Amino acid sequence: MYNLKIITSTVRPGRKGPLVAAWIKEIAAKHEEFNVEILDLGEIKLPMMDEANHPTMQKYEHEHTKKWSASIEEADAFIFVTAEYDYNYPAPLRNALEYLFHEWGYKAAGIVSYGGISAGTRAANSLKADLSTFKIVPVYEAVNLPLFTQFINEEGDFLPSESAYKSAEGMLKELIRWTKGLKIIKENK
Repeated sequence: MYNLKIITSTVRPGRKGPLVAAWIKEIAAKHEEFNVEILDLGEIKLPMMDEANHPTMQKYEHEHTKKWSASIEEADAFIFVTAEYDYNYPAPLRNALEYLFHEWGYKAAGIVSYGGISAGTRAANSLKADLSTFKIVPVYEAVNLPLFTQFINEEGDFLPSESAYKSAEGMLKELIRWTKGLKIIKENK
């Protein structure tokens, strides 16, 4: 069984990322290949990078960095759930990525983006480009949720369209495939 970490990107009050993360977790948990956990940056509350040493050295001084490192190290794959702020992914996610280096490497990632009419695709494309610098392999298949607030009912449940579920299944299928392959590469480095 592979450890899949779903990482939410937003931290501001009123954020909707946790709803989207819970939705994709429910779908991912149906796959026997994955043990699924959500890492909510709004709850983890990493300060702006405050380590004296470069992340490649892995000489962490702060407990929050050590905990973050352990969570990411044990992952075999990721799903990044990202909003789109100012045509990009949120700064807390970039900060969380930059805290570490080696822990990210040789792991596959899916991206679930949400936003207005663009469905967060600009944020997803920017994130995809940045992930490769951490040796994370983003799968081509993704979930893009346009005008996503229309899928939140009065009770606060997130209920997207059937096409979102199909996109999620396609992304998870590829994520499993890439995770298996990258596990071999990681073990032989």
